[in-house]
Amino acid sequence: MSQRSGILALQRGEDVKTAALHGDELNGVKVLQEAAARYDPAEIAGTLVLLHVVNVPGYLAQQRYIPIYDQDLNRSFPGKERSNTAERIANAVYKRFIEPCDYGLDFHTSTRNRTTMYHARADMTDPEVNRIARAFGANLILSGEADPGSLRSVATRNGTPTITIEMGKAHRFQPPLIKRALDGVESVLAELGVLPGESVDWPGWRRVIDSAKEKTWLRADRGGLVDMRYDHPLVYEGDAVCRISDHFSREETVVRAPFTGLLVGVLQNPVAAPGHPLCHLVGVDGETLAEIEREIETGEFTEEPWA
Repeated sequence: MSQRSGILALQRGEDVKTAALHGDELNGVKVLQEAAARYDPAEIAGTLVLLHVVNVPGYLAQQRYIPIYDQDLNRSFPGKERSNTAERIANAVYKRFIEPCDYGLDFHTSTRNRTTMYHARADMTDPEVNRIARAFGANLILSGEADPGSLRSVATRNGTPTITIEMGKAHRFQPPLIKRALDGVESVLAELGVLPGESVDWPGWRRVIDSAKEKTWLRADRGGLVDMRYDHPLVYEGDAVCRISDHFSREETVVRAPFTGLLVGVLQNPVAAPGHPLCHLVGVDGETLAEIEREIETGEFTEEPWA
């Protein structure tokens, strides 16, 4: 088992798992620490490659991007041997750890001042990506291609099917999300035959969202102070999601859900400027909506974007 910073990968089985591509996103670092302690190399049918912290300069400075240069490492793959700092790091990581692997799991959180519901992002049109995304067992999967230059996009395109897991907030460990991610890792390893005899998890309900058609960011049309108004991440068309008021509470704008869906990401800093993202809303309907409503009524629903 190889221990480096930030990714989990698998080689036939060789599987790479990465975390802290953004230096202040720490939940994945803890996931990989726990995974490294959980699996004895002699007892698994494959090789786990764990990159606990890919963006070492950002991690040490506790910043999202590479310090000084403000470069996004997760827009720099596959990188170049002779280029800027981000592309040099990306190139070394990609050639040495990612390219030789068969599958990849890349762990992220939301950026600072926001939080995100636990979910996976994957290009579900790719059969092997689809396979590991479903095996990971998240209730929600956002389907679509990743940004050019992201690890997920480049690795998948070049033959290492990779998914991204988004989970919670930056700058902290969140044990319930970390536990879920560890269960997801184990489920993927079971699916790939790395853990013979283990079973693949079924999350109870699953919603695969077309990223191009079934989600939207709700943005502030005016600046002011933001008060979130929802009781559950499930909101119905027309529900008040938040209100924006001036400092004297004389003017107020209510932001309403344009369709029924789940608030996957929400703003936590109450100060907003015009155009500022407030909430990330994805659509749900049919059987999925009915199951979520049942879980909320019985107290089983645990998906919280503020967790």
